Amino acid sequence: MPQEPTAAADPWTRLRQFTRARVAIGRTGHAQTTDTVLAFGLAHAQARDAVHLPLDTRAVELALREAGQTVLHVHSAAPDRDTYLRRPDLGRRLDAAGAALLQPGAHAFDVVFVIADGLSALAAQRHGVPLLQAVLARLRQWRIGPVVVAQQARVALGDEIGERLRARQVVMLIGERPGLSSPDSLGIYLTFDPRVGRTDAQRNCISNVRPEGLPYAQAADRLVFLLRGAAALGRSGVDLKDDSAGPEAALPAG
Repeated sequence: MPQEPTAAADPWTRLRQFTRARVAIGRTGHAQTTDTVLAFGLAHAQARDAVHLPLDTRAVELALREAGQTVLHVHSAAPDRDTYLRRPDLGRRLDAAGAALLQPGAHAFDVVFVIADGLSALAAQRHGVPLLQAVLARLRQWRIGPVVVAQQARVALGDEIGERLRARQVVMLIGERPGLSSPDSLGIYLTFDPRVGRTDAQRNCISNVRPEGLPYAQAADRLVFLLRGAAALGRSGVDLKDDSAGPEAALPAG
């Protein structure tokens, strides 16, 4: 008997092994396939959940203390998640308790790290501590301040934290706005000479840190390159270029 013709393999399907973007989704007539529609609905729900999920500060603190780090907890001036989402300005400043807690010590720090929930506590929960460990393993002879765990935080909250702790640089490890293929993407924001009023043009950003995006080791290499560059240049932001992949990236360890 004659064999039934088989459908030709979709040549776009092989691209799925290289990206989580929605490629080769196929169709049924003029509509998307059922599995594609269901997958989109799941991704949308995961992104919404990531925005509202609270940061488990006790678990983060335990992991940090097991790694030998001193930990401080602060909260922004946004008292709850709803206020945080409606009032970004309140997420950029400490509340009264946080401001009172962060008192400068006798010595300044070369860098202070902040792990913050941002718009995806899931990202901070999953990636904050392992990324920090990778960074600290690359920093020798640096005066590292206590790790600050911040809730209801925006990026600029790090400026006030760094200023109060007399840090030469501050690094925010903060959950980024969730995408439909990346609800747990972590962002890194570096600011030299942090103080209230710094602008986004005065900081450097490394984004999409997660195993499916920019791996911890590569993110740590880029951040350490920028930290050393900012220390040498005396500023961060648009004046500090990330040439970490180029031959000029060979900087002395330290």
